[in-house]
Amino acid sequence: MPKLSVTVITKNEKKNLAYALESVSWADELIVVDCGSEDGTADIARRFTDRVFVRSWTGYGDQKNYAAELASHDWIFSLDADERVPHQLAQEISQLLETEPAHRGYRVPRVTFHLGRWIRSTDWYPDFQLRLYDRRVGRWSTPSVHESVTVSGRVGRFQHELEHYTYRDLSHQLATIDRYATLAADDMAAQGRRTSFLRLVVHPILAFLRNYLLRGGMRDGVAGFIISAMNAYYVFLKFAKLWERQRH
Repeated sequence: MPKLSVTVITKNEKKNLAYALESVSWADELIVVDCGSEDGTADIARRFTDRVFVRSWTGYGDQKNYAAELASHDWIFSLDADERVPHQLAQEISQLLETEPAHRGYRVPRVTFHLGRWIRSTDWYPDFQLRLYDRRVGRWSTPSVHESVTVSGRVGRFQHELEHYTYRDLSHQLATIDRYATLAADDMAAQGRRTSFLRLVVHPILAFLRNYLLRGGMRDGVAGFIISAMNAYYVFLKFAKLWERQRH
């Protein structure tokens, strides 16, 4: 019966971390890698596990690879501090690990709570994330943002959802969009990508139509409209920041 290590990377996650770790307290091991929080995050982590490490920030993917290397077990579930594993998903994971899994990694559908409701539309859903994996054949990529784990072998899917509490409010969402757009523009510039006036106009419009019409944002009322508009704004902002870099 394979044992499970849950890994979490943190920075100033005092408001979220206890909920996240409580939701995976059934795992065989909890590992938290903190990068110098100033709000007592590490102290909260030590209430749940003695496997708490402090390390300078080296990027999302690299921090997660480091956390996996510290694990005592080969099967890893990577959890973000603003996520929670509900009971049904916990049962599904536990049942899978009663024997050696058939696949080397498993994607989980992620559902986000925002603007007072669970959002099951737009680009946000089902937002499959590969989170359970065998570290012997899996490793995180290391872009500045939107890191992902790749495994050598077949990948399966879970049925039950991972819960995501990503934004406190619209101000928090806007601040996050600005930060992620900066990182995305840096990555695109490093890859030699360029943009144009036409891309600045067309890509955000297409993003809004995809989110609101094709992916059902209209079903979520005003919240769906706002999220579709915010997703389009993110697309606009990252290309605008790329254009700004081109000028220099």
